[in-house]
Amino acid sequence: MSNYYLGIDVSKGYADFIILDSNKRIIEPNFQLDDTFEGHQKLFCFFKQFFKDHNDAVVYAALESTGGYENNWYHSLRKFQDTFNLKIARLNPKGVNYYSKAGLNRVITDKLAAINIAEYLITHPEKVSYQNQSYYYPLKRKWKFIRSLVKDRTRYLNQLEILLYEANPEILVFCRDKVPQWTLKLLQVFPTAKSLSSASIEELAKIPYISKRRAETLIKRAKTSIASASDTLTQDTIKTIAGEILRLKKLIKMQDQLIVKNYSFRELELMKTFKTIGDLSAVGLLIEIGAVERFPTVKHLSSFFGVHPVFKISGDGIKGVRMSKEGRKQPRAILFMVTLAAIQRNPLIKEIYIKNLQKGKSKMDAIGVCMHKILRIIYGMLKNNQPFDPEIDRRNRERNLQKKNTTEINISRRFQQPDENAPISRRQNKKRKEQEMSQNGNTVMHEINLHTLS
Repeated sequence: MSNYYLGIDVSKGYADFIILDSNKRIIEPNFQLDDTFEGHQKLFCFFKQFFKDHNDAVVYAALESTGGYENNWYHSLRKFQDTFNLKIARLNPKGVNYYSKAGLNRVITDKLAAINIAEYLITHPEKVSYQNQSYYYPLKRKWKFIRSLVKDRTRYLNQLEILLYEANPEILVFCRDKVPQWTLKLLQVFPTAKSLSSASIEELAKIPYISKRRAETLIKRAKTSIASASDTLTQDTIKTIAGEILRLKKLIKMQDQLIVKNYSFRELELMKTFKTIGDLSAVGLLIEIGAVERFPTVKHLSSFFGVHPVFKISGDGIKGVRMSKEGRKQPRAILFMVTLAAIQRNPLIKEIYIKNLQKGKSKMDAIGVCMHKILRIIYGMLKNNQPFDPEIDRRNRERNLQKKNTTEINISRRFQQPDENAPISRRQNKKRKEQEMSQNGNTVMHEINLHTLS
């Protein structure tokens, strides 16, 4: 394990970086980055290459408290801990200043200040307190615990379905979409069709959400049940599993409330400004994204989520552009549910969905387009540290349309416009006429849109 020391001298709008080894030799000469998204993303790329070149490295990084100018860098470094072996500290400027004076340094520059910070880490390790936990570590730990509870509940539900198929198959009719809570409470008392057939209407009506009419139906079906299992062990197993599912449901709900109440991050609040991204959806998506600086462009993020389009050919010869569905399913499932709600409640996404349906896309294809759009919006919010504003998206689309029209009209024939007297083939002549008609149509529609917006 090799230790390296990163000194960061923060100024207003930028910072200087330098890396020393344990012997105070310069490993990475001074470099300067601006306090912008691009600058923070370049820092992430630098760490990516540095740890690739130094496999066993541990980087101890520090910056001085400078009245708030250091917060953005400190915030990013904490997020980077999820990916790299970083130890981060925030230093009192007086300690570094006294160390510099002890070295009789008469000239102070940003570069020398960064060196002094790195040397201070090496010389006085006992005075430095490092932040070892990553920025999202408590949130990730709690989320991981909740996911494990959900997995346990799913496992018990699968076991219960198999048992009910033999012991009380008529109950499964009420569990096609999900298992209602009243069925679980019913199974705690009457686990099999045999026990249910001997129950009274009054007994069943005491269970919440079971009316007398439903109680009559349940008893009637139980008396004509085709169930093949009614032994004591099966009854006990069904009771136990039903009770365990109820307990897990209650525990999961309580943990969900805790995670919403006790964890507040700037990124979470930004994401929730997009309508239909709720507390838990924001947590799940943010944990998967982590540091947005990991993704140089939104295309990298869409590939990470597996929502980018790819050309696929199935075994029966059907081909076309489809969602790649690469990567982990869980974040994509969260994004899918957010999209379904957004199509109903978010005017911007609803508009995009309807337009894609009108173009002839299937419903699932249109949903996929909306998923990709929402992910791009999330990327923009996190990258620019701005809440959701539909007008920003509309302006971006308008600017892209202008750029597209300019590119189509000017770039390919920027030195000469097509000459109708050129001795071209019939095929090329047809192609040019189609391009001219398309460009004219785009220009007209563009002018109409501008007139409408104004």
